[in-house]
Amino acid sequence: MKTTSEKEENGAETPKRFRQAWLKDWLKQTGFLLSLPVMILFFAGFIGPLLLVGIYSFMPSKEFGLDHVPTLENYADIFSSSYYLSFGWSLILALVTTVLLILISWPVAYGLAKSFKRSMILTLILVLPLFVSENVRLFGWVLMLVNHGVLDGSLNAMFGVDLPSLLYNVPVILLGLLYTYLPFMLFPMVLGISMIPESCREASFDMGANRWQVFKEIELPLAMPGILIGSLLTFVLVMGSISEAKILGGQSIIMISHDIETAFTYAQNWPLGSALATLLILLIGALVLTLLSKLDLDRLFGRKK
Repeated sequence: MKTTSEKEENGAETPKRFRQAWLKDWLKQTGFLLSLPVMILFFAGFIGPLLLVGIYSFMPSKEFGLDHVPTLENYADIFSSSYYLSFGWSLILALVTTVLLILISWPVAYGLAKSFKRSMILTLILVLPLFVSENVRLFGWVLMLVNHGVLDGSLNAMFGVDLPSLLYNVPVILLGLLYTYLPFMLFPMVLGISMIPESCREASFDMGANRWQVFKEIELPLAMPGILIGSLLTFVLVMGSISEAKILGGQSIIMISHDIETAFTYAQNWPLGSALATLLILLIGALVLTLLSKLDLDRLFGRKK
């Protein structure tokens, strides 16, 4: 039988447990209510426009109302014309830019995270251009590379060498993409490399591993989260880029973002532009989800050994 003191303790614990359960329920409800404005803003500012674009893509050409019969003619026009070339150029340039930026950014990121004594100065140099409009920076490259521009004029004055215009071709578009999106690959990679414990590297060298083995078995796997984040950012941004191809490339190639802009502005064909934008979103989403499904994210982010 329970003593009087034990009964009193159990009687005191029951209201306490009730209060704790009520507090947990209240916190859950309060958390939902507090997050409700953000959820509404997220839907109105992000999900809502995407849904509207998807709905417009099924409207008849050059019609702006939502009371018309849905049609697939916009998608039929896309697949029956040469828009696949624009999708192809965007995809190729996005993949090439991402791969090249991984190779370019690794030594710089490694130096910023591990080696450079005054890394803050270099970081500031890399960040400062981001405060200037992308178009202004690209027009700076135009002044540098155009015929009789800064580069051509300097070489002609010093060595008597005349250079043709270096603009309006695929390599200079790629140069502009590398220049513009370098920070989006570099800084996530710096974060990933900075998370590599120095003790792991030192222990590997003490066990007789060479530099390549340390890179392959220690540094690259531990820095992979930063590389993955930078790659996704770069790929998605380049797929939707437009300024580099227009300013540096002229009409040498047409990227899909240029076709979308033309459909929405000059052609005033919003349903066609919506269909192109919808296909671009689906293409990017399918590629990203396919990549993520092939990777063991738990192992990459250290949640599973």
